Amino acid sequence: MNLKKFVLCSLLTGALSVSFTGNAYMAEAVSAAAISTDSENQTTYSLDFDAGKNYTEESNTVNGQVVKYRAYRNVIYVAHPQNKDAQSMNIFIPAAYFDNGKINDYTKETAPIFMPNGVGGYMPGEAGEPQEKDFHGDGANAILTALSKGYVVAAPAIRGRTTLGADGQTYVGKAPALIVDYKAAVRYLRHNKKRLPAGDTEKIISNGTSAGGALSALLGATGNAKEYEPYLKEIGAAEERDDIFASSDYCPITNLEHADMAYEWMFNGVNSYYMAMWQLQDLANRGMTVPGGQAGKPALPPKAPDADAANNPTASKQEVQMTKEEIAISKVLKDAFPAYVNSLQLKDEQGNLLTLDKDGNGSFRDYIKGKYMQSAQDALSRGLDVSSASWVKVKNGKVVDVDLDAYPAAATRMKAAPAFDKLNLSSAENDEFGTENNTPKHFSAISKQYESKTGEMADSETIKLMNPMNFIGNGKAVTAKHFRIRHGAIDRDTALAIPAILALKLQKSGVDVNFYSPWNRGHAGDYDLPELFNWLDSICKAK
Repeated sequence: MNLKKFVLCSLLTGALSVSFTGNAYMAEAVSAAAISTDSENQTTYSLDFDAGKNYTEESNTVNGQVVKYRAYRNVIYVAHPQNKDAQSMNIFIPAAYFDNGKINDYTKETAPIFMPNGVGGYMPGEAGEPQEKDFHGDGANAILTALSKGYVVAAPAIRGRTTLGADGQTYVGKAPALIVDYKAAVRYLRHNKKRLPAGDTEKIISNGTSAGGALSALLGATGNAKEYEPYLKEIGAAEERDDIFASSDYCPITNLEHADMAYEWMFNGVNSYYMAMWQLQDLANRGMTVPGGQAGKPALPPKAPDADAANNPTASKQEVQMTKEEIAISKVLKDAFPAYVNSLQLKDEQGNLLTLDKDGNGSFRDYIKGKYMQSAQDALSRGLDVSSASWVKVKNGKVVDVDLDAYPAAATRMKAAPAFDKLNLSSAENDEFGTENNTPKHFSAISKQYESKTGEMADSETIKLMNPMNFIGNGKAVTAKHFRIRHGAIDRDTALAIPAILALKLQKSGVDVNFYSPWNRGHAGDYDLPELFNWLDSICKAK
């Protein structure tokens, strides 16, 4: 991205904002929180958090218990936002801490800070809210659950690929904007560690799903990396550290330069797919051709992007056949994957080297098989019926084998090859790596080589900044001490190999990693909140 334009696009004019004191609402001029600093009418927002005003006292119920908290909304976390709505956060603090009370053995000084992002499909992430019913309808969402357990919550809005700047025309949320904003939000909290009424800024924990899971992993892997500094300065981020304590990552679609290879290593040979409904809608929103659509059939009507739908995709019932070109590149990608895996020199928990031969077989494949076997065995031990999974072999009440050759057809393919860097530049990821005038770009060398049109390759530095694998163990970034990674056993939005590679690289670098593939789970997140917060408590309370 042209950095001069990046700065110019951040010029904002004055506006009105709504402030909340106690339960009273009042409008005030934005100048009370912002100072006009130059002749070009650029607005500079204060980075100092004011705990004494602009809050509401609220409550919700979790498992019959009333949870009271103070809510600070629309807190702008950078001095020069390019889109102030997309670069603000909601901060929620349990009410007990204002009376020096305790919750779950935490005090206002020791309370961890839970920092979820709402990103999905690389679209903008909204600042989250406490809710008594989550997206799954299973109970309180992650934010309300965190508050009930004594966590302070800082939920930032984050720019995404569809975010427009103040001029209403320039796209200001393309890569690497998402990670820059997430880092800036961390820096804001650290800048205000003595102004926040509660929360330990040395115990910040990220959380996200899908693209948001990738973003959470990226934040955890790139603490204080100097490569992001120019972008952080442009938006006026606080001059503070941005490393975090722990990272919770649900089905992270990450390592995008190699994700197509991993997908075809798993799904090659399955030549039909059932596209996610949100992806069909996304194509329609961008005026692009819907795969398998009937000639003359009108496109879906445009509607607002839905990050929740991207994080919990529903597959279309229409089976679409891959083209000859897609089938051909599927094999090329599959054949390229072993060399990549072998270059990483990964080892399992016992220190065994994980490799693949030219046909894609070997100890790495056995490692992936083992993760599925563990998932199926745990389900069986809980009394669940796994007999519907034809690819799992059970004998005398024990899982004895998993057939990875049968798995792809049983799970079904959700994406045609290439899964992420599309030959026609139609994916959300192509859009994410696009330009400020919304021209999508490639990010994978193989797709660029096979692409039959005139699409350009994204800048190599930008591609680097979006992949945690480029920073783990390089000695130049601070990696979070703890990672929790989940990828459902029937997730076909990305291949299990991608989060596995992330987990193995982290383990190789000495990071504490909790990696698991939950049985009968597809592409989704926040479905095991009791287990998540038990894990968080175990690391946050450890001496």
